[in-house]
Amino acid sequence: MPTTTMLKYPEVKNYINGKFEPTYQKTLDVICPLDGNVISTVPLSSAADLDKAVQAAKTAFTTWSKTPIKDRVQIFYRYKTLLEKNLRELAHLVHIENGKTLDEATAEVEKCIELTEFACSMPQLVQGELMEVSKGVECRTERMPIGVVASIVPFNFPVMVPHWTVPNAIALGNCVILKASEQVPLGANRMAELLKEAGLPDGVFNVINGDKDIVEAICDHPGIEAVTFVGSTKVAKIVYRRATSNLKRCVALGGAKNHLIVLPDAHPDMTASNVAASMSGCAGQRCMAASVMVGVSNVDHIVAKLCEEAKKIVPGKNLGSVISKQAKERIEKYITEAEQKGAKVLVDGRNYKVEGKENGFYVGPTVIDYVSPDMAIAKEEVFGPVIAIVRTKTLDEAIAVENASEYGNAASVFTQSGGLARLVMEKASAGMIGVNIGVPVPREPFSFGGWNESKFGTCDITGKSSIEFLTQLKKTTTKWNAEAKTNWMS
Repeated sequence: MPTTTMLKYPEVKNYINGKFEPTYQKTLDVICPLDGNVISTVPLSSAADLDKAVQAAKTAFTTWSKTPIKDRVQIFYRYKTLLEKNLRELAHLVHIENGKTLDEATAEVEKCIELTEFACSMPQLVQGELMEVSKGVECRTERMPIGVVASIVPFNFPVMVPHWTVPNAIALGNCVILKASEQVPLGANRMAELLKEAGLPDGVFNVINGDKDIVEAICDHPGIEAVTFVGSTKVAKIVYRRATSNLKRCVALGGAKNHLIVLPDAHPDMTASNVAASMSGCAGQRCMAASVMVGVSNVDHIVAKLCEEAKKIVPGKNLGSVISKQAKERIEKYITEAEQKGAKVLVDGRNYKVEGKENGFYVGPTVIDYVSPDMAIAKEEVFGPVIAIVRTKTLDEAIAVENASEYGNAASVFTQSGGLARLVMEKASAGMIGVNIGVPVPREPFSFGGWNESKFGTCDITGKSSIEFLTQLKKTTTKWNAEAKTNWMS
């Protein structure tokens, strides 16, 4: 396998109506965060490029929406096989463009396979209902596709987050335009190739590349019926407001500040390993990462073990890079500011260099104790391998710290008391709750989605809840028996 410094990928292109488009005049460099090398270029598309993709999707929708769902999901049975066959290649691609470790990148592709499996189950999940509501009168419901769906995805999961929307939307009869992150656009092109190889008709899936301008164009385009978005809360709000003001459906997932409440009776080894893995997995660049550990009463023994676990995590070995130089500088600034305000840095990951990859963007695992809830590092999304420890005397105080956060993606509690765990489950203001689990991500068919400033819009982006978002309900009432006695129903 070639080294990252030798690897050079062809220029990224838009994928429209089953073909990769010609070279564009305006491009950005795609930089490998592992070593800082340029590995490709990505086009900055125009509104005209988007319109071409929308028109291709609308044309394809005419036939695809009328294709029986049993036939539509056959594409995804074949696509799942292709994902399995190309798993190592896809994982390496994620590793190179995102900076994850190969193990983390492999887990990301495996999650894509799981999401595709769920899409294959759609025929069993969207069966309509039929009832004789009066003598000779029947009512029937059917789930119908809504049209062209746009999916705007972030840098942190280049292939998994697209699979939150793409398989379900297409299996349900919609056509999709994927707007890949300009920082990690390579995986989207490979998805397009594999979907075509699986037999997906041209125009059903399209990829458009670009920056802020193309996101705005997606929100404004009258031919797009719905938008899914994953990114920061600041941008999620903008996308949600702009898309819905143009009468589109929109579900926009934003940032997070996930709290892990640790009680003195928690299992020390399990808790320490779970917290360390949660704060450092994917270099902390995931919306389900542990960000704040709320230690209740005396948890010094667990903090000590957490530091031991954190020191086993080594950048360049079992910890990947962060996405950019700017991200590295921002993360380290949060750590320094907290230290200057009185927090104690127990494990320091600043200024980390990996031998042979000195130009890579690495932050080591960082544990900061005695953080006050009013510090920026305790309130704002850091998006790095950093855990801030806030101390409280009681569980009620700990829950109050969690509830005070503007976000509401995830929260967990570590304890051996079922009663105390239930109390946190009931009172935590978050959409996804864990008990003795550092990353409480639901598995299919359970859906993914937070509360508060972590999600805007109704329905969740995955699982059964996504069906409501990606379809519209048709209700049909029929009467064929003219002799039937009539009443107010007929």
